[in-house]
Amino acid sequence: MARVLIVGCGGRGRALARELVAAGHAVRGTTRDPAQVAAIAAAGAEGYVGDPDRIATLMEAIAGVTVVAWLLGSAEGDGAAALHAGRLRMLCEKLVDTPVRGLLYEGAGTLPDEVLAGGAEIVRAAAVTWNIPVEVLATPPGDCDAWTRDAPAAVERLLAG
Repeated sequence: MARVLIVGCGGRGRALARELVAAGHAVRGTTRDPAQVAAIAAAGAEGYVGDPDRIATLMEAIAGVTVVAWLLGSAEGDGAAALHAGRLRMLCEKLVDTPVRGLLYEGAGTLPDEVLAGGAEIVRAAAVTWNIPVEVLATPPGDCDAWTRDAPAAVERLLAG
């Protein structure tokens, strides 16, 4: 059993949490909105209030985590693109000093292709620079069945690696 942190534990994140919990893993899911903690708990995960735009707010959630799933391919708001640039780069740098052994990056979603491609480039560079195993999930989130199949499989590959 491993612990997985899902950053961005909205609808798709909760679907991934249910799959991972069913496979015997412990899951912690983040939300910016304290009112969503109950929905995360209903999916079988431990809810955690943290903001991916402020990486320091996620550091306590990383304690004891083996894999981080960065599920922000459809993030909304003015700072959404920064979550796939400077914030993601900062997360990768911080992961070096933790027991995290893998990073799943959602490289598909409603954000512009160039934003998601830039994020995928950052995690691939982290894999080379800091030897962080990564998976880039390119499955379109609109294909719910495929996404719900492919995301847990990517986590399992990271855990097996």
